[in-house]
Amino acid sequence: MTDHQPATDPDQNSQRDAERPSDIGLDGRDIGRVRAALASQDEARLAKQLEALHPADAADLLEQIDGAERQELLARWPGQIDGEVLSELSEGLREEVIETLAPETLREAVRDLETDDVVDLVEDLDPPQQEVILDALEAPDRVAIEQSLTFPEASAGRLMQRSYVAVPEHWQVGEVIDHMRQRDDLPEQFYHVFLVDPRMRPVGYVTLGRVLSSARDTPMSAITEDNLRVFTIDTPEDEVAYVFNQYHLISLPVADEAGRLTGVITIDDAMAVLDEEAEEDMLRLGGVGEEELSDQVGDILRARLPWLAVNLLTAIIASLVIEQFDDVISVIVALAVLMPIVASMGGNAGTQSLTVAVRALATRDLTSSNMQRVIRREALVGLANGLVFALVMGLLAVLWFGSPALGWVIAGAMVINLVIAGLAGILVPVILDRANLDPALASGTFVTTVTDVVGFAAFLGLAKLVLL
Repeated sequence: MTDHQPATDPDQNSQRDAERPSDIGLDGRDIGRVRAALASQDEARLAKQLEALHPADAADLLEQIDGAERQELLARWPGQIDGEVLSELSEGLREEVIETLAPETLREAVRDLETDDVVDLVEDLDPPQQEVILDALEAPDRVAIEQSLTFPEASAGRLMQRSYVAVPEHWQVGEVIDHMRQRDDLPEQFYHVFLVDPRMRPVGYVTLGRVLSSARDTPMSAITEDNLRVFTIDTPEDEVAYVFNQYHLISLPVADEAGRLTGVITIDDAMAVLDEEAEEDMLRLGGVGEEELSDQVGDILRARLPWLAVNLLTAIIASLVIEQFDDVISVIVALAVLMPIVASMGGNAGTQSLTVAVRALATRDLTSSNMQRVIRREALVGLANGLVFALVMGLLAVLWFGSPALGWVIAGAMVINLVIAGLAGILVPVILDRANLDPALASGTFVTTVTDVVGFAAFLGLAKLVLL
């Protein structure tokens, strides 16, 4: 027998696919559906599309549409914008969105957020906007947020959440379970139960899995984890993220000056810091600072112009080096053809070494104990690359211009520049880091300058010695 499938209308299938929300992330179809609902002023359809989006995807939607569409969407947002959407927005756009929201809408949006999310939301706002959000909070939460704002920026105190589960260290598993069942203010998500001494100082922690799988008469102290670390209020957030990533942790306590348990940092917050640092490093290596897609033209110009001006200055320095050999270039025109190749290869090799070095510094893999080995390795890699491409370019120069001497010149310059590029790529960020300067922001310009100057000087200097 042959199974017969019911006939379907292709147009119906297309319409059904168009209405189906994407499973992972935001794509062009999601944005198109929202735009179509806005254009038709179909609020029921708009509500359906927005409700299907995760808060992170809703935030991406607000960032990807233009300003006029964003204003219209916010004005028609059904059921009011969610606080989690606000917390997912980039800082610059978040401020713009908050300015457009009515005070009551803003209050409703932030009431269900965790304290760490509220702190992240208000710390970069102007005082009047901060006051609107703080007014929406209950008195205990407001006091906690205001206290968190007094802590140093980019510190554990700003990163922690105030909601956690802590019990006396002498309790048994059964007492802990009964305690949690009786409480109506447990955190929405938590991973550990913290043990504290009579002075509220953290002395251990137990995973929820071990609590639930242990007998009721088991002492909590008998099933504690063995990797307790306690952050202080002023611990830098990059150190917090490093500890979480290095030791594969889920949550850790934060203590005040007296050592008392004050809050908890969870893995999602630590990973957010790591993502932000990685993104900052990438943007700074490109000389664009903290630029965002939603930034205005004026903001982008102010961020990019200074570094373009620095690059212009370094290019002038390289040109001055070339000028010193104008007599050689005027006699041997082939040098002008081959010069950019030497400089370009050096610049790319330096960027490769630089990228590895900046990331190794950020993850603390590059230290004084392995510095010499890494520098020696980069020099050897530069030498090996230089020899390979020296052979290639030497032969190419002979075939191209019919001059064996010119082949030896460019081969020698290639080796010199690639070795220097490898060394500059590792040494420049290390020196800047030792000088307490951001290696991601400033290294690229210096490394490019070194490879250009050395490349031109080596190539033209050898040409003057060998060919004239």
